[in-house]
Amino acid sequence: MGDYFQTIVDLDAGPDDAAEYAERGLAWLVSEGVVLAERTVCVLGAPLGHPPGPHWLRACSPEDAEWKPSDGLAVEVGRAVFSGGQGEPEAVTCPRCGVTTRLMTDTWELDDEAWEPFGEALRAWDEDGEADVVCPACAASVPLPEYRWADDYFAFGHLGFQFWNWPEFTDGFLTRFTRVLEGHRTVRVWGKL
Repeated sequence: MGDYFQTIVDLDAGPDDAAEYAERGLAWLVSEGVVLAERTVCVLGAPLGHPPGPHWLRACSPEDAEWKPSDGLAVEVGRAVFSGGQGEPEAVTCPRCGVTTRLMTDTWELDDEAWEPFGEALRAWDEDGEADVVCPACAASVPLPEYRWADDYFAFGHLGFQFWNWPEFTDGFLTRFTRVLEGHRTVRVWGKL
């Protein structure tokens, strides 16, 4: 079975202002009734989180009314690699040349040779917040967070709103949430553990 999550990652919040945007985003979610302000034991991987509020459906499609979220929201502030959990990244696209590099073999195993420079950069970014990868197609040195991952498997940032076991968010909700974050670029990383 497993547990599902979807994380809204703010790609523009930096180390100095992530906490401010975390407060802003959480305040809006509470004011909308999507989550409650009080914190309880309701998320995986964190001691406390914000349980679903009375108007949680404002984030989801009305067709999902019978699938009430069983867990809550964890707000993560600080440099983090947000990933899709189970499985491996399928492909990555260079923002300079637009060429997509496949990271999986034909038998759906991680291609170690293709993955190696990205794996090394991922570890470096996790440690110090900076890492470049030379594109295999155009040879440009590109900061790791600028690459586009298939299915948004990875996102790199300093602020994430991780919802556990909720129905999929609507595009309208994600757009409204982005406005609350002053139009910051966001990405929704989803996955299963």
